Amino acid sequence: MPFALRPYSPPDFSQEKFRSAPNATLAPCPKDGVAPMGYHAMSIFPEYFKVDGQWLLAEESRMDCVPVYAGGAIAVKEFRLLKAGEMVFTGRTENAQDGIYVHANGFQEAAAQQEVFAFRQNRSRETAFSKDYDEIYGLLRHEREHGKIVWVMGPAFAFDYDARCAFAKLVEGGYVHAVLAGNALATHDLEGAYLHTALGQNIYTTENQPNGHYNHLDLLNRVRYHGSIAKFIAEEHIDNGIIYALEKHHIPYVLGGSIRDDGPLPPVYADVYAAQDAMRNQIRGATTVICMATMLHTIATGNMTPSFRVMPDGTVRQVYFYCVDIAEFVVNKLADRGSLSAKGVVTNVQDFVVNISKGLGL
Repeated sequence: MPFALRPYSPPDFSQEKFRSAPNATLAPCPKDGVAPMGYHAMSIFPEYFKVDGQWLLAEESRMDCVPVYAGGAIAVKEFRLLKAGEMVFTGRTENAQDGIYVHANGFQEAAAQQEVFAFRQNRSRETAFSKDYDEIYGLLRHEREHGKIVWVMGPAFAFDYDARCAFAKLVEGGYVHAVLAGNALATHDLEGAYLHTALGQNIYTTENQPNGHYNHLDLLNRVRYHGSIAKFIAEEHIDNGIIYALEKHHIPYVLGGSIRDDGPLPPVYADVYAAQDAMRNQIRGATTVICMATMLHTIATGNMTPSFRVMPDGTVRQVYFYCVDIAEFVVNKLADRGSLSAKGVVTNVQDFVVNISKGLGL
């Protein structure tokens, strides 16, 4: 059965609650970086604001940010980017009472008939994910031509030969349009290409190498000597791995630094807000996001990713968001932080990416 996007059902603005709703209220920011009292905070869902009798969609949204009205359009901004005098929508109801409507059911799946009491209604390590894999294969084939696929990755892939190869094949096959990660993924992946180890352990046999605890530091030092990852790859004749594939195919990647980083590699963002901006720039336009084995970057990306995207032709489509982790805690915590549309897959991420590569025939 061919893959098909779920259709979007917009609100019926002919209903009385919309017709009788007041225009949304605006108030100016009192100073740079500060929203007015009673500001409205955005969710992951499509949100409409009534202005001069017309319901306007905030076309690019982000959870926990505020809607700013200017020039007949709505921009959604982080608090730190607000400017004194900018007009912000106020009101904290969500069902049109304040001229604000949060549309949570625009991509409603067909409701399965279900008894009030039934076993195994939640997803866990006992859940069979065969159906999810089939959906992901079809989704990725569709998105390769019609969307933007962003992968959010922890360093676990760099420790396994097959996982590194599988993800490189996804890059080469056109299934990767951007990668968000930290210093560790790139460091250990490049260590694997340079010294055939990750944290001193052979990436194929998993055997620890003599003095292997120096290997990631030697790698960091050598890349810093060359001044860039691209020059390191060229000068040291690197020919394999995740970062090699991204550089070869000119796929953008964002490495957000953390307090524990060694080195770090030259392109790593040391300023957390600069990293946040760079990550959000890649999430803008993303239609599928797959987060794997990184709680910090997964939740950060989840907070940046709305459940919908307004396409260039004006149509509204769903954003697909997957969280893949061997720990159920990570999958559940993502939903607890507000990413209610995220779908969890509880499995070993190395196996997951190898299965995805094979399922796509790579």
